[in-house]
Amino acid sequence: MFVFGDGFVDNGNLPETDTWRQWSYPYGSYLNSRGSATPVPTGRLSNYWIQSDFIARILGLSEAPPSYRLTPHLSCDPSGMTFAFGGAGVYEVPDKKVPTLATQVNAFTRLLNAGVISKQQLQSSVALVSISGSDYMTGANVENAFLSSFDDIDSYIGNVTTEIAKNVGRLQRLGVRKVLVNNMHPIGCTPLRTSSSNYTTCDLLANYAATVHNINIEHLMGNKNNAHILDLYTAFTDIVNHAPGEGSEQSNNFKRKLTPCCEASTELGYCGQVSPSGERLYDLCKNPDKKFYWDESYPTTAGWEAVTEALEEPLREFLDRDYVP
Repeated sequence: MFVFGDGFVDNGNLPETDTWRQWSYPYGSYLNSRGSATPVPTGRLSNYWIQSDFIARILGLSEAPPSYRLTPHLSCDPSGMTFAFGGAGVYEVPDKKVPTLATQVNAFTRLLNAGVISKQQLQSSVALVSISGSDYMTGANVENAFLSSFDDIDSYIGNVTTEIAKNVGRLQRLGVRKVLVNNMHPIGCTPLRTSSSNYTTCDLLANYAATVHNINIEHLMGNKNNAHILDLYTAFTDIVNHAPGEGSEQSNNFKRKLTPCCEASTELGYCGQVSPSGERLYDLCKNPDKKFYWDESYPTTAGWEAVTEALEEPLREFLDRDYVP
């Protein structure tokens, strides 16, 4: 398994510094039903497992393959490698300084050409590609990247989705057998976007952008053999933004679905922030298993488990199909 993209699937590539909160408590703070697990941050943007871990389990692995940054030089774990960085997109985000999707694929290519990743591994390989909205947020290195109106949204989103499809094609030409590609989740339903309504309603403009993104992805990926779109939009929506009386069974597991478990105490703060004296500057819910969102952008482990359950059947059908040369 080889993993590319952003914080939905990054399991430790961002540096372990004060800049990156996923290396600090309460990230990695999951406790099992007996309360026996020791909270240990692992660089994941959640309270424990993330999407790539649950997909890895479906593939027969114990968890997502080790991160590129934490893998010993010139080696590759038998389970594969994770190249994803939290905050990454197809365009550069200067204030985050993380490698773009193309740069991640370049790193994979170098290891392949050097023989660090073997051709034998490619014979049974699956890639997961996750681009979840960094290109549509402030800070992206393009003009008018922030979605404040409907003007030019379609053309800009077209550039983003074309770049995703281009890199999927690169992975396939390099010999990756099967590629899984996330479509865009309903970004307007993230707490980042619902906080202005006291976490009661989703941002329609942002969800419109996600819908346009997904129509483009479906069009661009439709002609590709050995590629499968993971329908995050539907899976998320059926849990957090469905009509009354509808939605998935998993939806019943969560309360106040647009509200994060970990919430900053101040408007410009963030989950995990502490004062110079060590005082917590965030509020943490008592039971993360009852919350779909962990922080302002990312699901809890329970949220990811529910989403993966919705994706599993079509994913297994795709994986069981023969490879088409």
